Amino acid sequence: MTRKNTTRFGRETMRKSTLSAAFLATTMLAQPGFADEHLRIVEEPLELTVHFHWPRNQGYEEDYPVEQAAREMTGIHLKDATAGRNTPDHNEAMNLLLAQGDLPDIVGGNRIKDPVNQYGPEGAFLPLGDLIAEHAPNIQAVLDAKPELRDAMASWDGNIYYVPYLPDGEFGRAWFVRQDWLDALGLERPDNVEELYQVLVAFRDQDPNGNGQKDEVPIFLRHWEELIRFVTLWDGRSTGSDTYHDFYVDNGEVKHPYATEGYREGIKNIAKWYEEGLIDPEVFTRGTSAREYLLSENLGGITHDWFASTAGYNESLQEKVPGFDFAPMLPPESISGKRIEEHRRTPLKPDGWAISYANENPVETIKYFDFWFTEEGRRLSNFGVEGEHYELVDGEPVFTDAVLTADQPVNSQMWEIGAGIPRGYYMDYAYELQWTSDAAREGIELYEQNDLLIDQFLGVSLNEEEQAVYDRYWPSIQTYMLERQQAWILGTGDIEADWDEYMSQLDKRGLSDVLEVMNSAYERQYDS
Repeated sequence: MTRKNTTRFGRETMRKSTLSAAFLATTMLAQPGFADEHLRIVEEPLELTVHFHWPRNQGYEEDYPVEQAAREMTGIHLKDATAGRNTPDHNEAMNLLLAQGDLPDIVGGNRIKDPVNQYGPEGAFLPLGDLIAEHAPNIQAVLDAKPELRDAMASWDGNIYYVPYLPDGEFGRAWFVRQDWLDALGLERPDNVEELYQVLVAFRDQDPNGNGQKDEVPIFLRHWEELIRFVTLWDGRSTGSDTYHDFYVDNGEVKHPYATEGYREGIKNIAKWYEEGLIDPEVFTRGTSAREYLLSENLGGITHDWFASTAGYNESLQEKVPGFDFAPMLPPESISGKRIEEHRRTPLKPDGWAISYANENPVETIKYFDFWFTEEGRRLSNFGVEGEHYELVDGEPVFTDAVLTADQPVNSQMWEIGAGIPRGYYMDYAYELQWTSDAAREGIELYEQNDLLIDQFLGVSLNEEEQAVYDRYWPSIQTYMLERQQAWILGTGDIEADWDEYMSQLDKRGLSDVLEVMNSAYERQYDS
C-alpha cells in the first residue's frame, strides 16, 4: 500500500487536532447529546463526503431510501466521493484513495480495518476513543457490554480508528445432506468421517436420484474454499476466522493452518475423495451457481453452506423435485472423535467506517455514526424504511408480505435500498430470522445443543515494522500455499512426497518471520 502522503497526513493531523479540540469544546457547550433528546444532530443540513467501496456496489448511492430516511432524521447528508468506482477490488480502491491525498470526510465500506489501523497512527484518520466517550453513548454502551470488541478494533498504538459492522447471532454455515436420498437408500445420517465416506460412495454408486444414471455429485460447494474446511475431519484447520485461509490461535500462539500435520492429513484424504469422484469435479470452477444448479437438477448430495439460504430450497424445489429434503446435520466426528463447526459468525467485521483527518465536523460525524446504534437507526439499517419495507407489530419490526414473498432474497432487497450494507452498524438477527425456514431453525437448535463452535481469531494490528515484514513475505507465501493446495487436490502433486519440500519452501519464503510479527502483535493487542 502506498505511503505517498503520510508526511502530509502528519502535518494535517496537527491542524485537525486543534480543530477537533475546538469542535469538541464548542459542541459540548452548545449541544446536548442527541441520544437523550432527539435523533436530529444539526439544525441546518450538513453534507459529509464518503468513500464507500464494497463488493456489491462500488460507491454510496445518495438515493438509497435508507440514506434519505437517515438524512431526514439526522439532518446529515452523505455525498458519494468513492475512489476506484471502476474496480471491484477494495484494496485497489483504497490505494487509489490514499494516493490522491485529499480524503473525504468518511472512509468506509468493505475490509477497511487494516488500512485504517495502519494509517490512523500516521495521521490519516482520527482516533475515536474520546469522541465516542463524549458523544456516542450508544456505541459506548456496546463497547462497555463487550469489552473484547475494543481490543479487536484497536490499532497497534492502542487507539480505535473505525466503527465496525457488528454481526448478530452465532451460527452461519452448516452441513446439509439429502435426507430423501438417504431414505431412498435406507441409510442413516453419517455421524463420523468413516460413515460420511460410506454415504458418499453410496450416493455415487447407488443412484439415489432414481434416474438410472450415475450422475450424482456426492459433495458440491458454491465456494471452493469450503472444500478445504473438510480438513477438520482429520483434525486440521482451514482458517481461524470467517475469512478463508486466515491464521488461527492455538493455546495462545498464532499459527497458520496450512503448515500443520492435520492439514497435511486432511488434504491427502480430500485428494483421495476427489480422485474417487466423491467431490464435484468442477469444484474449483463451477462457482456460486453450484448450489442452485445441482439441487434443482436433483444431482447434489452434501454441502456446507449458510443455514437460512440453503434450507430455503426445501420449499422452492418441492414442485420440481418431489420429496426434496435437504436437511441440516451435525458435523461428522473427526478421526479422533472431535466434532466442531469451524465457521461461525464473527462478532466483529473488518467493515465499517472511519473519520478522516480532513473532516471538519468530527463531533457531528461521530454522532451520525452513533445514530446507527440507536433503536431507530438500528431498525433502519436492518429492516429498511417503516411503512415501505416493514411495520412495527407489538413494537417489533416485521417485514411486509411484499418483501417476504418477493422472488428476490430479502438480503438482496435490503442491499438495494441501502440496508445491511457494510457501514458501522449493529446487525439485528431478527432481520434474518424472519426469512429463516423451519428446517433451518431446527438445524440451528441442533447445533446450539451440541456446543460445536470454536473461538475465532479476530485479527491483529501491525505496527510499521511488523507490517513491512508481513507485506514483504506473506503475499507470496499465501500464493504458494494455494497453488500447492489445488495441485495436491487435483492430483498433479503428492502431498506426502512433497511435504518436506513444501515446509522447507515456507521457511525460505519467510513464514517464520511472518508468524513472529503476528505473535508479537497478538501479545501486544490481547495480552490483557
